[in-house]
Amino acid sequence: MAETRYTRDHEYIRIEGDTGTVGITDYAQGQLGDVVFVELPTLGKAVAKGAEAAVVESVKAASEIYAPVSGEVVAVNGDLEAAPNAVNEDPAGKGWFLKLKLTDAAELEGLMSEAEYQNYVKTL
Repeated sequence: MAETRYTRDHEYIRIEGDTGTVGITDYAQGQLGDVVFVELPTLGKAVAKGAEAAVVESVKAASEIYAPVSGEVVAVNGDLEAAPNAVNEDPAGKGWFLKLKLTDAAELEGLMSEAEYQNYVKTL
């Protein structure tokens, strides 16, 4: 079963083997409002933990999506270019941004579990 971890910046990474699917949480999409544009990274791009991995623009603001862990971009969700509203409609499903091949699985240790993330959101 896939394990999902969360950042304080409201990104999630769903881990399956040595690959993680990255997106933003339902809380984050709610704060952004209607998503109108998504800028995705190129395949093969190496990203460091905490570095910008993608950009999402809404009617309210543009926001960077940061890599929860270091890795190489092995897939992007090209469907978002034509239908960026999938981020609002299904952020944990069809609204994913990219997939990373992890370079250091130990970096996952610093991320929150789902229960920890839910408790964190309650404090905001």
